[in-house]
Amino acid sequence: MVLIGPKSISRSITARSFTVCQEANEVPPAILVNVKEILDSESLLTADNLHQLENAAGGSQLTELRQYVGDLIRRLDNGEKSEAVLARAGVGSYLLSRQSQADRFLSQVTRDGVAMFVHGQCLTSLNRPDDAAARFDAASKAGFDPVGCALRRAGAIRASGRVDEAEKLLRSVASSAASRAEYSFQMGCIWADRGDALTAVEYFERAVDMDPHHSRALFWLAAENALRGNDDEAIRLYERSLSKPPFYVGALLNLGLLYEDRENYQAAAFCFRRIRDYDPNNEFATLYLKDIEATQGMYYDEDQAKQEARMKQLLGRPVTDFELSVRSRNCLAAMNINSLGDLTEVSEQELLAGKNFGETSLMEIRELLQAHGLRIGQNLHKIHSRDHVVDQSLSPEEQAMMNKLVVDLNLSVRSRKCMSRLNIQTIGQLLSRTPDELLASRNFGVTSLNEIRQKLGEVGLRLRND
Repeated sequence: MVLIGPKSISRSITARSFTVCQEANEVPPAILVNVKEILDSESLLTADNLHQLENAAGGSQLTELRQYVGDLIRRLDNGEKSEAVLARAGVGSYLLSRQSQADRFLSQVTRDGVAMFVHGQCLTSLNRPDDAAARFDAASKAGFDPVGCALRRAGAIRASGRVDEAEKLLRSVASSAASRAEYSFQMGCIWADRGDALTAVEYFERAVDMDPHHSRALFWLAAENALRGNDDEAIRLYERSLSKPPFYVGALLNLGLLYEDRENYQAAAFCFRRIRDYDPNNEFATLYLKDIEATQGMYYDEDQAKQEARMKQLLGRPVTDFELSVRSRNCLAAMNINSLGDLTEVSEQELLAGKNFGETSLMEIRELLQAHGLRIGQNLHKIHSRDHVVDQSLSPEEQAMMNKLVVDLNLSVRSRKCMSRLNIQTIGQLLSRTPDELLASRNFGVTSLNEIRQKLGEVGLRLRND
């Protein structure tokens, strides 16, 4: 699914770019451009033309761009074979996230360097890095920004797995390219592919300092912050990455999940719907929308939630907050009982089994809990039902599997956060839960449940009662 570690990001970030409505972004209104004049021209495209069309795609002229690109395609369907029309129809199709269509037109362009450069980006999106590298080289030979083409070609070479070759190319143009944001971004990708996240982040931050709207660098930084639990910063960076085209499915998908985790369901739904506007068959966006609709249909008892919050706070209070005898205090410390909640999760027999813990201490603890509406062992059933105790009859291999961490299942961000929220750390603890218990957790929907079932099924395991 969605990017959540730098390695997966490097593959997914170019998977599909597309245009969204300007309402998704907080950016100043763009200066209107004459889209028709640019698309009707018979001359070679310029870098300024490309910049203007990108602004049109990301702003209020999206509908106008669609209309005129449609006119160009009809001209081609009617037999016109002008390279100028092919170039403009292809560039426009790419900006409208119609990659396969753009490839069909742009593959016939032989002289327009700008169109060939966009074709390289298109091929990268279609996961054809070798073809993309060749096209960036052709764009350079056609006269379009040799340094920019070299940087993009290095990115395509890296995407094909030739990291050392990509770095060699980057360093060969460093004297001319080091001042460009794209150079820092590509160097960051090199370090990320080599597993040095800290150095990669330094390069990505440098790229953003040079170009505050460098969407791919912002995307990487957002994903890195989300990976480290810095959700506020991740949301801010994802939003910035969507302030200018091209826009990426991964950014909207991850941003939607972060919004949903904050219970900002309206904003999350907007992100998922915007993905489906351009990719109606995107299964993740469809499933997450269904989860949101199911969540919004659930009854929410605010009074009950407040009561649960008060109880959680009470159970978390340390026993040292209360006046207990020295003997009782020492006995509880020896048994690693630190809070009122711990006292509700042990039985009286377990307390009496503690060294020097007698009936007098037991009566003292009973009175303390009664004063707060609690009793010894009242939450014992939760421990027995939820905390998985490894069956000693299992083989050593099976016991090792039960003790493995759930992070080893490589779950998505949403599922990992739900596991953390439920304090499920091992596969054994996960197997002790029923599907209904998991679905009762906030933001844990059918999509996450099916993912967990699939991951467990891959290693021959299943949830309790499944």
